[in-house]
Amino acid sequence: MTVMIDGRQTAAKIRSELAKKAEVLKNQGITPCLAVILVGDDPASQVYVRNKKRAAEKIGIETKDLHLSAQTAQSELLELIDSLNDDPSVHAILVQMPLPKHLDENEVINAISPKKDADGLHPKNLGHLFMNEPQALPCTPRGIMVLLAEYDIGVAGKNVVIIGRSNLVGRPLAAMMINVDATVTVAHSKTKNLPEIAKNADILVVATGRAEMVDQSYVKKGATVIDVGINRLPDNHLVGDVDQASVTGVAAYLTPVPGGVGPMTIAMLMQQTLELAEKSK
Repeated sequence: MTVMIDGRQTAAKIRSELAKKAEVLKNQGITPCLAVILVGDDPASQVYVRNKKRAAEKIGIETKDLHLSAQTAQSELLELIDSLNDDPSVHAILVQMPLPKHLDENEVINAISPKKDADGLHPKNLGHLFMNEPQALPCTPRGIMVLLAEYDIGVAGKNVVIIGRSNLVGRPLAAMMINVDATVTVAHSKTKNLPEIAKNADILVVATGRAEMVDQSYVKKGATVIDVGINRLPDNHLVGDVDQASVTGVAAYLTPVPGGVGPMTIAMLMQQTLELAEKSK
């Protein structure tokens, strides 16, 4: 039998705790504030930004929404980030990705103050993570670690295989896993014998961006499978990177899509905003 890991329920519990922390901060004269910059009119990005704003409001986090045109120049965007870095009322800054193609995402990430880095993607913060001195952390990998802990799925000494090596998920998650004594393999599109390698995993994390790519041939009996992907099929149906029907009954634990990792990403963003506000005292 496969246990479905309920990200919605865990995220709701976290949000309830965060609302209490936000109230404490407000009583100390600090109103946590998250600045969200959206460049252009990408429909998916607009939905993500709206969801983040809604979550923040429920917790008691103020949001500063800054919507720029798709034609915004790099210099203009960097000037805005500089002004937010210098604004003491703003505790966390998030630039919604992807940016229009003419903008340099790396330069934009580097421009955000590490002390206001809501996404935890600044090279300085990633460096601290790899040195096992975590500060601001990437939200999706952090959410995965919290889900595993919530379900008492031990990581120390386990074989962890991560399929996907992005700066957003694969690389930082590998560091988090190593920091808690897992044995980690990071696989990717050039990896040979991928199903065979994946089948060695006690914990298999899939972040490929390819709909239902991983089926039961990749999964060891009794493994935990974390599906990070979210893909919309032609019939508008949302699926992950794992073929849920194929893996159910083989995996001991599985995150569904939707309702698994996704809600945790936003919950961790809210938690990080509060932590950055606390550190600003």
